[in-house]
Amino acid sequence: MKRFVIIGNGAAGITAAEELRRRDPRAVITICTDEPYAMYSRPGLAYVLINEVSAQQAVARKPEWYQEHRIELIHSRATGIDFNRRVVSLANGRGLLYDALLIAVGARAVKAPFPGGDLDGVVYLDNLDNTLSILERVKTARAAVVVGGGITALELAEGLAHHDVETHYLSRKNNLWSALLNDQESSLVERQILHHGVIIHYQREIAEIIGRDGKAAAVKTNKDEEIPCEIVGVAVGVKPNLALVKNTPLEVDRGILTDEYLQTNISGVYAAGDCAQIYDAWSGEKRVDSLWPTAVASGRAAAINMLGGRVPYVKGVPFNAALLFGLHLTAIGQVAAAGRSDDEVEELSFISRGSSEVWTSSSGSGYTSAWANDGTSSQRLVVRHDTIVGALLLGNQQLADPLRDLIDHRIDIGRTKERLLKGGTALAVTVMDEWARWRRGEAKTSPATR
Repeated sequence: MKRFVIIGNGAAGITAAEELRRRDPRAVITICTDEPYAMYSRPGLAYVLINEVSAQQAVARKPEWYQEHRIELIHSRATGIDFNRRVVSLANGRGLLYDALLIAVGARAVKAPFPGGDLDGVVYLDNLDNTLSILERVKTARAAVVVGGGITALELAEGLAHHDVETHYLSRKNNLWSALLNDQESSLVERQILHHGVIIHYQREIAEIIGRDGKAAAVKTNKDEEIPCEIVGVAVGVKPNLALVKNTPLEVDRGILTDEYLQTNISGVYAAGDCAQIYDAWSGEKRVDSLWPTAVASGRAAAINMLGGRVPYVKGVPFNAALLFGLHLTAIGQVAAAGRSDDEVEELSFISRGSSEVWTSSSGSGYTSAWANDGTSSQRLVVRHDTIVGALLLGNQQLADPLRDLIDHRIDIGRTKERLLKGGTALAVTVMDEWARWRRGEAKTSPATR
């Protein structure tokens, strides 16, 4: 019997365990995690924060599931790996022997990078314990300040405002998500935020968190203003959890480097999910992203190869959907805001627990946009040559699945491109027409998209 050890109990780790069990009923499978819970949905934390679901409902795999699948779940932190002896050491003193090892330790929120970041009252929406802590704090807090350039920051702001906490959101730029949204899209998002009572401060950053008796009492901005508050929500990005493999023979960059089979430079050791730096065909580089679909797909592919398969992992089109202040948002592929110069490439800090550097890296020439906006929703497509390479949808989500298929399969839209680029009402009709052709097997793949 083969022994498989998985470090990490998130989407990548649990999917790998499922695939290993499905393909090898006799395998010995062990998962270790430093959290006291069975696997829960990290994207679901935002819904726990606004009381849409309970903490119990956010748990995606009950303890009984592990028993039914004969998977041992150990609630103890991995403290070291002996790659020569093939042993994982745990904080509880136990050692786990493995024939193949999957490192799926995920990512963590970047800590507050300004003075006062260690005060009581500084919070992050990155795990269940932190979410439950926020729910306790809102019972007595009067005001909160939230900082961060992505969806997690707005999820924090929405959650705090939901509990009648006066909530201030600081934006570094003079509009929202300038690397991703155009002016009209930004205005649409802004309108939803303001409607829910959140106060937006543009061109503002936290210079310092002012404390009193070890607790957050106010935020001082870069404009020398003070905003009294008891809670400071920080969502300034995520970083892969690399402490376990630091100063080991394992090759790392921004994440754990893998080949196309998700194997690291050490035989029998694989990486998947948010901590893995994997080749990305959309950018031509090895990249880290924290998309849920990527974690699931890479976990499954890693499991196949841990069993001796030689199946290369190919990332699908970057895709994420969110619901913010009642507004649905979907980002697919390359969706940098129209008007950015081709040589302007930023590190993405857009969506924690769901981000891809691909979204803001539309370098090269030949990009055009198709646009439709009825005031309550918008659809923007990014087209290069005769292929749709990205889409951003706000509000109406009718086109989300069709566009995901057209982008992922690189469908040639040359025959209808002119009509598509007119935008307006023609956009949706043209997309649905092309999708129908693809489903009938009549569409062809574009030879080049980059």
